[in-house]
Amino acid sequence: MSCCDRGQLRSVDAMLEELLSKAVPVEQSISVHVADALGKVLAKDVISGIDVPPHNNSAVDGYAVNIEDCQQAGTVKLDISQRIPAGSVPQPLKPGTAARIFTGATIPEGATAVVMQEDCTELDGSQSGTKAVSLPCNLTMKQNIRPQGQDIQTNQVILKKGHRVRAQDMGLMASIGVSDIEVYRPLKVAILSTGDELVEPGETVNEGQIYNSNRYTLKGLLDGFGFEIVDFGIVEDTLDATITALTKASQSADVIITSGGVSVGEEDHVKAAINTLGELNLWRLAIKPGKPFAYGRVGNTPVIGLPGNPGAVFVTFCILARPFLLKSQGAERFNARSFKLPLAFSLKKPGKRREYLRTRLNYESGVATIENHPNQSSGVLSSASWADGFAIIPEHTVPEKGDLVEFCPFSELFGNG
Repeated sequence: MSCCDRGQLRSVDAMLEELLSKAVPVEQSISVHVADALGKVLAKDVISGIDVPPHNNSAVDGYAVNIEDCQQAGTVKLDISQRIPAGSVPQPLKPGTAARIFTGATIPEGATAVVMQEDCTELDGSQSGTKAVSLPCNLTMKQNIRPQGQDIQTNQVILKKGHRVRAQDMGLMASIGVSDIEVYRPLKVAILSTGDELVEPGETVNEGQIYNSNRYTLKGLLDGFGFEIVDFGIVEDTLDATITALTKASQSADVIITSGGVSVGEEDHVKAAINTLGELNLWRLAIKPGKPFAYGRVGNTPVIGLPGNPGAVFVTFCILARPFLLKSQGAERFNARSFKLPLAFSLKKPGKRREYLRTRLNYESGVATIENHPNQSSGVLSSASWADGFAIIPEHTVPEKGDLVEFCPFSELFGNG
């Protein structure tokens, strides 16, 4: 069954809401070492079995003292009774003495403050062969002492199920001694292209042919999220070959992504093959570039049909396919964040579609502004390589130079956040 909306353009928000309602997260999990966890999505909460730090420790190199021994005016001279490097087990602090201590070392019993070494002077001690230290007396209780559990407490959930692991998270898990974690297995995404005009890079391009750039854009985007790619390359431009490829894709992948060949009104093998094997819904979206967009299924496998123009493929993947795939991967956060910045240019007229301009940050004025690429055509991919992110121009608006608009950096779209 095929549904084709030829009437009013559908909004990006409505389309995204419908897409996300259809995303079914993977349920199977695998165990991976923390060193291999980058970009993976947690299948279970990570709970600490220890306090971090495990003991009160020194925040500086200096001298551990009991402030009751430093009550007189001016300075006080105390013998140094022990030396405490990080990793050692200290003895209780002898009354009336100081302990030489180093950053990260455990605070000895009886010490209530640490004085930075820059504020102290080592002296000869009162006893033969014993060193002493001159310290200031304006001390406060627990100064320069990091308390046990300051960072993490035992039984604390440090990372929640559905969190996509970043580099700092790997370090955090290692800090509580976690070596292996449960993550959702990588989503399997099949990609395929059809069209006799397509040629692979390295081959000779004849008249009327073009290189297949979309395959490599999609592969790079999917690789960046750690998905497992099932690459069908260029499928022979016949109905039988397309049906065969889509059938195999549905059996080996969680999601299928096609580029081109499903725009409204086209007679092509991709659209016919998907309708033969399942169903395809075509929409005209209020998005620029990328008005033609499709969603359907082959058997029970979702199919996302992106436009054919390379600039439109890039935009619609980022704005629509990306959140669908991340939710399908089990991620709790899948919507990219944006922030407002002033335009360094003016638009000429309002558009009926929400526009995702490929833009670059400009710092020449000392304040970040958004600079526009001169060619925003859906067929131009060089604008995406030039740009730092999308300037989002709402429908029916004409912002002028200096006006604030939403800017979504590519680092937010493609990072591990």
